[in-house]
Amino acid sequence: MICRLEASVLYDGRSVARGGAIMARYTCSFTISIPIDHLQPLLLDLLQDCDLEIQYYNPDYILAREIPGSVSFSKLVKVEVFIDKSTATETETRMSIVIKNEELPLQVYNHCRQMFEFVKQAIEESRHWHLIESLAG
Repeated sequence: MICRLEASVLYDGRSVARGGAIMARYTCSFTISIPIDHLQPLLLDLLQDCDLEIQYYNPDYILAREIPGSVSFSKLVKVEVFIDKSTATETETRMSIVIKNEELPLQVYNHCRQMFEFVKQAIEESRHWHLIESLAG
């Protein structure tokens, strides 16, 4: 598996610029063995099991956020899930996650990275599907 973070204005490989502010952002793409019709309800449950609150969803997109209270506002994580319906087959589905927050990622293993690893591991180890491929980038 290749692991890298998106480049920032500072090209430090750990953060990206958004509207002039530097933020932590981590992405991963997955190919899993599951019919596309079964994926979204299972993903909604998985995200909630990761202590994330579902903000919005439609058939190919989910937006969830960390529940306020355990970390400072700038560290609150948002999770976006993009389900690729255009390449889905009866047995395989591709999806990507983007996990980000407003935290200045001064440390490599910051809160956003910890949540990224936690959600990524939950997806990779879910008993509801078979992981075919996982590519962080």
